[in-house]
Amino acid sequence: MRERQASQGARRAREVEAFVAGAAGRLLHAATLLTAEPPDDNPRARRLLTAALAHTYASWDRLHGEDPYDRTRQQLAVRFARGAWHQYGSLGWAHLRGRPSTGGVLQRLSPQERLILVLRMYEGVAEEQTAALLGLPLERVRAICARAMANLLHPPREPAPAMPKVAPS
Repeated sequence: MRERQASQGARRAREVEAFVAGAAGRLLHAATLLTAEPPDDNPRARRLLTAALAHTYASWDRLHGEDPYDRTRQQLAVRFARGAWHQYGSLGWAHLRGRPSTGGVLQRLSPQERLILVLRMYEGVAEEQTAALLGLPLERVRAICARAMANLLHPPREPAPAMPKVAPS
């Protein structure tokens, strides 16, 4: 009995290790896009990914043919949404003004816009799946995604620099 459990545990560990080796890079990139952190300094993204992978590991035996990547991506999205809600009061309103800029183009989007844009454009999740995952109506997901894309493609212009005053000669 113990030998069988040990064998199953070793098999599970190998399967999870192979999954993480293949998927962690892309999932970390997605988490970094969500948090709008620089790729070389992304502690929030790494914490998010670690928690999502831990959840997938804990439920590995209950996947029953379900794609572990989808499960982990779902956990990543849910944990990001929950964290944004707790940290900023709601997922939609916070543009995080006053935060130091890291130069990322996604930083000017709200957490909700980033989440939907990353799921739809980077991860290729269908609108219907995104809406179901976030508990939003399909039309709302479409509108938020369109607004986020418009903000990225046509960012607001910076104010023109002030002209220096020239002393009269």
